[in-house]
Amino acid sequence: MKRVPVSDPLLIYGATGYTGRLIVDRALATGLRPILGGRDAPKLAALAEPLGLEHRTASLRQPERLLAALDGVEVLLNVAGPFSQTVRPLLDACLRAGVHYLDVTAEVAILESLAQRDAEAKSQGIMILPATGFDVVASDCLAVHVASRLRRARTLRLGLSGLAFATRGSAKTLVEHAGRGVHVRRDGAVITLDPGSLTHDFDFGSEPRPGANVSWGDVVTAYHSTGIPNIEVYFESTPALRAVLTAGRWMGWALRTAPWQALMKAQADLLPEGPTAEQRASQEAIVVAEAEDTRGKRAVARLRTPEVYTFTALSASTIAKHTLAGRVETGFQTPARMYGSELAFEIEGVRLEDLE
Repeated sequence: MKRVPVSDPLLIYGATGYTGRLIVDRALATGLRPILGGRDAPKLAALAEPLGLEHRTASLRQPERLLAALDGVEVLLNVAGPFSQTVRPLLDACLRAGVHYLDVTAEVAILESLAQRDAEAKSQGIMILPATGFDVVASDCLAVHVASRLRRARTLRLGLSGLAFATRGSAKTLVEHAGRGVHVRRDGAVITLDPGSLTHDFDFGSEPRPGANVSWGDVVTAYHSTGIPNIEVYFESTPALRAVLTAGRWMGWALRTAPWQALMKAQADLLPEGPTAEQRASQEAIVVAEAEDTRGKRAVARLRTPEVYTFTALSASTIAKHTLAGRVETGFQTPARMYGSELAFEIEGVRLEDLE
């Protein structure tokens, strides 16, 4: 008689992807025995069986199969991209099954759509907590930290440095946004600006360096975590980033067309699956948060973290473990709003520096 693996009521959907495998490894290291889920049965079996883990296959196009895959599950962690295709069917299944929903997306439009399902989640008794990876746990915690130091802040600027690598899945997500405007928050509302239209200098650790404005999940999450009504997010400006933003500004109409989208996604498939363990170990990421009030008074802090994919594996598994332990609040939540700015310091290797 075949032995059924003993599992925790955690389903990691998208477990066979690059980020999924890192999260599975970390979950096992912390004593969890997750159920592995996804769309490719052979790949799931090849990953799960040597680890002695249960696995369940379910297509996003089969709502009843998705619902069946959640039998006995309390928490779903969605790491299957592109999230524009996976979030809605998986959340719909969670709402039907009464299962808490987590993911690792950082896309503004998706996060806004999840926030709009707050009342639905409360009525079903579940928590919706997206963005449990580096995007946006590190910046969300830092945003809450500086907001606590400047109680009447009206503007929040976040700068990120050290995002050296992209998986194929992340590259395809970037392709989907190629040529589109950049999201910021103004007086509480999300608006769209031309790519490359805003710059700001940040102290990433040596001297102030320019950042270029980008669309990032904190435009949504930091607003819910801090209540600050004006939010901008920047990446450290590099020649490659400036070229991408310039192309988006002048060729956006072309980059959004189906032929260009198909071509760029095909090129993304040629990329390495993700950084090697050695590459991840050699990198760190830096987040700077600047809160400012109407009188020009500022609170500034810098956070140094492990490389972003390493951080994601650590933070997503940490939040999954908290959720399994019953540390939940129904409705739409954000990482630091739910677990406080101290959440970042549960991640090994994170260092905080108050600058101003």
